[in-house]
Amino acid sequence: MASKDQAIGGIIFLVCLIVAIGYIIVLASPKVVLGWVSPGLDEWAIRFWAVAVVVLIAFLAIMFIGAWIGWTMATTPPPKPIEELEKEIEEEKPTEEEIPSEKTEEVTEKKPETVTSEAGTRKRRRKSKEK
Repeated sequence: MASKDQAIGGIIFLVCLIVAIGYIIVLASPKVVLGWVSPGLDEWAIRFWAVAVVVLIAFLAIMFIGAWIGWTMATTPPPKPIEELEKEIEEEKPTEEEIPSEKTEEVTEKKPETVTSEAGTRKRRRKSKEK
């Protein structure tokens, strides 16, 4: 037994397939539709409106997406500057008084160093000399 989502997907697929086939028939042979729409229209008028409606829908869809992007950008607050984020991170770090010395040694011993640049190596050496 198919799930509800699969049934909806199947219906969407069939509707799109039927619309696509109908559109091809209208463009290829407008005489078939000529009697249904209006006896006063000729073949070229039906072809024109078939293309014009699709182009209008595509244009409006693109304009809607652009408007949505613009609205989102206009109403989203700017991110915090990096300096403020760095200050917050520094304030959240526990001081050495808060961490017992035994735990500090365990953490520093287990922490792997992955700095590969020469400047990073110099910083690491300075920090180890300061301790």
